[in-house]
Amino acid sequence: MSQSVRRISMPEASRKISLKTPKKTDHNQIFKRRLVVLSGCCLLLFGILFGRLIVFGMNPMEAVAKVASSAAVLEKPRADIVDRNGVLLASDIQVPSLFANPQKIENVEETLDQLALVFDDLNWDQMRRRLNSNARFAWIKREISEEQKQKLHNLGIPGLFFNHEKKRIYPAGNLASHVLGHVNIDHVGKAGLESFINYFQTEKIANYRQEDAGKIYKPLVSSIDLGVQHVMRDELSQAIEKFDAIAAMGVVLDIHTGEVISMVSLPDYDPNIPKQALETKRMNRTTGGVYELGSVFKLLTMGMGLDYGVTTLEGGYDATDPLSVGRGKFIGDYHGKGRYLTVPEIFKFSSNIATAKMALDVGKERQQAFLRKIKLLDKLETELPGAGIPQYPSDKNWKRVSTITISYGHGIAVTPLQGVAAAAAMMNGGYYVPPTFVKRSVEEAEYYRERVIKPETSRDLVGLMRLNVLEGSGKQTDVDGYLVGGKTGSAEKPINGKYDKDKLISSFLSVFPTDKPKYMMLVSIDEPKGLPETHGFKTAGWNATPTTANIIKRIAPLLGMAPRFDNIKIDGNNLLAKTRN
Repeated sequence: MSQSVRRISMPEASRKISLKTPKKTDHNQIFKRRLVVLSGCCLLLFGILFGRLIVFGMNPMEAVAKVASSAAVLEKPRADIVDRNGVLLASDIQVPSLFANPQKIENVEETLDQLALVFDDLNWDQMRRRLNSNARFAWIKREISEEQKQKLHNLGIPGLFFNHEKKRIYPAGNLASHVLGHVNIDHVGKAGLESFINYFQTEKIANYRQEDAGKIYKPLVSSIDLGVQHVMRDELSQAIEKFDAIAAMGVVLDIHTGEVISMVSLPDYDPNIPKQALETKRMNRTTGGVYELGSVFKLLTMGMGLDYGVTTLEGGYDATDPLSVGRGKFIGDYHGKGRYLTVPEIFKFSSNIATAKMALDVGKERQQAFLRKIKLLDKLETELPGAGIPQYPSDKNWKRVSTITISYGHGIAVTPLQGVAAAAAMMNGGYYVPPTFVKRSVEEAEYYRERVIKPETSRDLVGLMRLNVLEGSGKQTDVDGYLVGGKTGSAEKPINGKYDKDKLISSFLSVFPTDKPKYMMLVSIDEPKGLPETHGFKTAGWNATPTTANIIKRIAPLLGMAPRFDNIKIDGNNLLAKTRN
């Protein structure tokens, strides 16, 4: 079918086009419409805010508390803490807290009487003052139990409200208290690794959920082995009871990574009851206290002398007569031999005289340089706060007598952990590795380590430690199958500027296994008493030494060490000859 096309003249086309031209825009009308819409939105927003204010006015503190609690979860999260094997040591849970709006309290005395049905530990005078105030908010008790919350619900006391807060819990109780530390009521770390978490957070968890007590971060993996920690605490507790001591402490260190596998200081405390930590007797002695370690220090002096080359294993010193320290005073040997002693004999007989002569050959300046190199003259910084500051003579007062007494562990006081870390450098091939309470790999440790003695010096010192267990004061730690080496130390405690011979800190420093050293341990018992079975003696060979043996027997399997009964118990001379080859 053909399609007809109508032709339109130009004037007609012009008329048709002009009919489709839009009218002129009225900008005033558009502005008015927009203004109406905007005004409506503003009224709606103010209406919502006004409504919220009414809610807050009707029940202000409950609403504020809920918002504050929710914000706290987001703003102050704390990572869980686990041991090196993933066992939970510290975590957060949500718990109710009780507060009041005093303006809503109908009868203060009745309210106090009803609260007494649930709580028996409130400060009632303080509560009375709070509830009689004109304030709109007053804490009654924070971190209450669900049972207490239910009782309060049943009582229906007007003017009381609940708020949910985070509470830190420690499932192991006292077991690792000085490592973990604790938090205060506001969830801020006040000691131990909890203080460390205040300033350091682990990697964030992907897709975390706020309702999971605000667990935003991955757990902090500590260096502690909870199984080893249990054994250490158990054996030290038994030692305190058996020897009627006032305190005890112990440390197990991986000498290659610097990881603290166990650290116990007794008396300790329950971090679930943080106020216990305020008692002086419960202080962390291993990192916070400084002590003269006695003859265990001779390992360091021996390492210093051998490494500086002032003597060798074939050398020796005359210990026939006491050594003068001036002003008519002399130092002698406990059960001295009264003769010339070889270097191995100096160590196994623990000769003060010969050790002091070795230190005098080294000299003051080199002695100071060596002690500084192994970090004994500076505060030891770890993840735990509150480290003790070493005490020793100033350079001006570091006299000949200082060089002498420091050589055998008197006249210088360091933290036990400091002493163990320095001794570890003598055993691990000659590297000082800073100790840590956070799990660390060998590769990470290599980044931090620094050489302080030659490898051959370390080899000789390991042989001397084994010799002392075979033939010297450490015989009671010769645990079958584990090739233990060690050194005793019995330090008289300074009381009012004088040494008290009746008050000792008895210590045993051990390393195992000596054919391939891996772990170093220090056990110290504060003021042990003599027993009939110890013939009245209270020196380390009678208490710290057997305690160490008991610990090694129990922890070696936990550390993956199988006993080796194929080793032959050779004598000291053969042992030292073997170490030199």
